[in-house]
Amino acid sequence: MFIVKHKNFFIGLSLVMFLLSIFSIFNYGLNLGIDFKGGSIMEIEYKEEVPDITLIKEAIKTVEIGDIIVQETGDKGLLIKMRDLKEDERLKVVKALAINGATFEEKRFDSIGPVIGDEMSRKAIIAIVLVCIMIALFIAFAFRHVSKPVSSFKYGLAALIALLHDTVIPTGIMAYMGAKYGTEIDLLFVSALLAILGFSIHDTIVVFDRVRENLKNKISKSFEETIGLSLNQTFVRSMNTSATTIFTLLALYFFGGESTKIFALVLSIGIFFGTYSSVFLASPILILMEEFQGKKK
Repeated sequence: MFIVKHKNFFIGLSLVMFLLSIFSIFNYGLNLGIDFKGGSIMEIEYKEEVPDITLIKEAIKTVEIGDIIVQETGDKGLLIKMRDLKEDERLKVVKALAINGATFEEKRFDSIGPVIGDEMSRKAIIAIVLVCIMIALFIAFAFRHVSKPVSSFKYGLAALIALLHDTVIPTGIMAYMGAKYGTEIDLLFVSALLAILGFSIHDTIVVFDRVRENLKNKISKSFEETIGLSLNQTFVRSMNTSATTIFTLLALYFFGGESTKIFALVLSIGIFFGTYSSVFLASPILILMEEFQGKKK
């Protein structure tokens, strides 16, 4: 198959994208949202027509509370993110929002302190790392009866490399977007990453399972031919599944609410690269492992 024949190219391409993403993360940093750095979030809904967003931002700036983010939610709702506010500052913001006598309902006001934000950041990182490790261990256990020509441990290792690829690339893109467009990383981003890991490993398992069946039935002479055959048998399914999912997420991005845009975008990016890693990275890595193992013998 084309993928097997040009496996070094695809692995090299993945490595370049991975390194560029690492560079982006360290160069730009992560623009953390309120969930991780602390702050206040206010949700309001106007009774009548919503004033112009520019006027709303200018009105809030008169309170002198620093940078703010205003997002539309629904037809008349707004989500306002700002630094951690005291009660008197909150009241001033509420007063400022009554532009030209406009009436509204304050539906929610929450504050997250810096300590809680740091704890949530730590827990989010631990959750992602643990998920990756547990998935890799599960793959190694599930393929424990496949010991030749590659041990089950290496199936788990290949899956772990693919998951690392699928986690770092969307994070690198978000780091760039945070620096250029002010895009924030919040708990929805973490939820999107976890969903990406689940989608990616599902695709990888489908390919690996077909490899296992073909090895068991001894359909092909060499391990490389078995991988190529397995990819041929699962390629169309993987492409169709990811394409339909991405189309749905793009519809959510373009026609959904403002608060779900970044979630849909990150999921779309992650599923694209997750499908890429399942087909073009994980299986070629298995071939390289088998070749390296053969040279050692």
